[in-house]
Amino acid sequence: MLINCVAYREGSKLADLDIEQISDYLTDPDCFVWVALRDATAEELETMRRQFDLHPLAIEDANHGHQRPKVEEYGDGLFAAIHQLSFEDGEIAVSELSIFVGCNFILSVRNRGSQHLLRVRERCEREPEVLQQGSGFVLYALIDDVVDHYFPVVDAVESQLDDIEEHIFDKGAARHNIEQLYELKGRLAVIKHAVAPLMEAVGKLTSGRVPPVCANSREYFRDVYDHLTRINAQLETLRDTLGTAIQVSLSSVSIEQNDVSKRLAAWAGVFAVATAFAGIWGMNFRNMPELQWEYGYPMALAIIVSACGLLLWRLRRIGWL
Repeated sequence: MLINCVAYREGSKLADLDIEQISDYLTDPDCFVWVALRDATAEELETMRRQFDLHPLAIEDANHGHQRPKVEEYGDGLFAAIHQLSFEDGEIAVSELSIFVGCNFILSVRNRGSQHLLRVRERCEREPEVLQQGSGFVLYALIDDVVDHYFPVVDAVESQLDDIEEHIFDKGAARHNIEQLYELKGRLAVIKHAVAPLMEAVGKLTSGRVPPVCANSREYFRDVYDHLTRINAQLETLRDTLGTAIQVSLSSVSIEQNDVSKRLAAWAGVFAVATAFAGIWGMNFRNMPELQWEYGYPMALAIIVSACGLLLWRLRRIGWL
C-alpha cells in the first residue's frame, strides 16, 4: 500500500508523485524522491525495484521479512532492516521497517506494524536546511524515530520489574513471581535482539569508511549510536537485576519448603514421643509397674500429654512451629 510519494528539491517539497512519475525526477540531480509503503506486496516491491534499480537480494529480504537488524551496502546505495517496538497490553509488539537508500531517493517499507512515520516526514519538512542533505539525513531521521520509541518500551519493562520486586518477599507468591520474571526475561530478549545488532550497524555509519550516501550525516548517526548505547547499558542493568530477582525468588521457594519440612518434622517428633510412651505401656507383660494401680491409666495419659506439651513449647520457642 502506497502511503506517500514526494519529490523534494533543496530541502523543500516539490510535488506529490504517482509511481509512474518517479523516474522523471530521478534524472534531476538536485531532486530526491521519498516513497513510503506499508505492508507492500511482492508486486509493489518489484515495481519499486524497477523504478529505483534496487538490488534483488535487498528486495528479497524486504519481501520475506523476519530479518536481523542490519545495514548493508549495495553499490552506491544502502539497505537497512530495523525492528520497530511498541508496548501493547503488557506485551511487546514487533514490526519491521525496511529502508532502501540511494543518492537521490529513499524508500521505506513498513510491515506488520501500527507505528506510522508521518511525524518523521513532518519533522524533515520543517527543517529544510538539514533536509537539503538528502536521503542520508532522512535515513537518520527514520532510525532516530524508531530508536526513540525504544525508550518507553524499556521503561515499561523496568516498571514491570519494579512491581514484581515489591512483592518478591510476599508469602506464597514465589512461584507466581518466578513465572512473571521469566516472562519479563523473554521481553528483555526481544528488546536486546532489536538494539544490539542495530547498534553495531549504526556504528558503521559513524566512523571508519562511511558509505557516501551518509557521509554528510555522520554526526547525526553518532547521536543515534549514543542513544542505542544508553539503551543497551540499561538493558544490561535490567538483565542483572532480573537475574538477581530470579535467584531470590528461587531461594524463597527453598526457604518455604524448608519451613514446611521443619513443621512436618516437628509434628512427627511430637507424635513420636506419644507413640514411644504408648508403645512401652502397651507391652503385655504380667509384672509391669503400676499395672494394677487404679490411677495408672490417667497418670500415663497425663505423662504423655505433659511430654508432648513440653516438646511443643520447645519447638515453638526455636521457631519450628
